[in-house]
Amino acid sequence: MSMNSTAGDDTEAFLGRVTDRLAVLPTVRAVALGGSRAQGTHTSDSDWDLAVYYRGAFDPADLRALGWQGEVSELGGWGGGVFNGGAWLTIENRRVDIHYRDLDVIDHELAEAEQGRFRIEPLMFHLAGIPTYLIVAELAINKVLRGDLPRPAAYPQALRRTAPARWHGMAAATLAYAKTGHAPKGALTQVAGAIAVAATQTAHAVLAARGEWVTNEKHLIERAGLREVDVVVSNLTPSPQSLVHAVAEAETLLGQAASPPAGAISP
Repeated sequence: MSMNSTAGDDTEAFLGRVTDRLAVLPTVRAVALGGSRAQGTHTSDSDWDLAVYYRGAFDPADLRALGWQGEVSELGGWGGGVFNGGAWLTIENRRVDIHYRDLDVIDHELAEAEQGRFRIEPLMFHLAGIPTYLIVAELAINKVLRGDLPRPAAYPQALRRTAPARWHGMAAATLAYAKTGHAPKGALTQVAGAIAVAATQTAHAVLAARGEWVTNEKHLIERAGLREVDVVVSNLTPSPQSLVHAVAEAETLLGQAASPPAGAISP
């Protein structure tokens, strides 16, 4: 047996052991693998992203009782909303992130996405916040390891119509305020932040128009073909005139992305 085969067997055994323990926690109905490991883009250093899908009253104390080293949040510990908490753990010398997913919330957001409706919620480490359809994206992309989960048949056509316009509108408003409120005052940091947020909002719009699911902001700007915005940010200086010009450049660049390509679905 080759070393690679042995390593693969060990990986599968590790995942099986962890998943089996999570799957029998009270009210847990399914366990899914997410992140780069679910999509086959991981490296040997990548952590493990697991989601526990529960129906009813999930108690994080049951997860703590498994005895794994790390931090286990309460429900709502990550700000509430659709991302309602989880854990950062070390299990058998591997980094494992566990996410809580309430199946009642899943059912609601799946139905909302099919109608083209969603909210945008703040979440740490996400510049533009997260659309509530992100947990629907997880259902489409993640690998179910135990139990059964609902699966969207495809990217909802209604969402392809509503999401791009909303994201583009937010990006335009973000830059408009930066141009009149921050740039004339020489507020370089605020302008840089506004351009970064607007680029992220635009990237969400571009991928929604394509019908491509998004589960986080990693590689989001690159996937949307907006890396040129890096040049705008790298050339920023604290001169008010320069900052006003930079915001105008960003408006042009991101505004071009708002023009739907041939064959795109119209709102």
